Amino acid sequence: MMDELIEHVSAKTGLSQDQTRAAVMAVIGFLKERLPAPLAGALDNLVNGQGSGTGAGGDTLAGEAESVLGALFAKKAE
Repeated sequence: MMDELIEHVSAKTGLSQDQTRAAVMAVIGFLKERLPAPLAGALDNLVNGQGSGTGAGGDTLAGEAESVLGALFAKKAE
């Protein structure tokens, strides 16, 4: 998943692969520091290609993101 994300961001921004990797890692690190532990772990699994496949989109990045965000908003609503 990480390579897919880096390629996508690089294509959209025109940054080199190395610049994109550094930027993506900085953003992921920022998010992991601020998310609750279960969601940070899910994000870590997602970017390391260990998706659960339980999201609406299956093993796609969008499906996993939907699962993580759904869990986040469900916790906030409780």
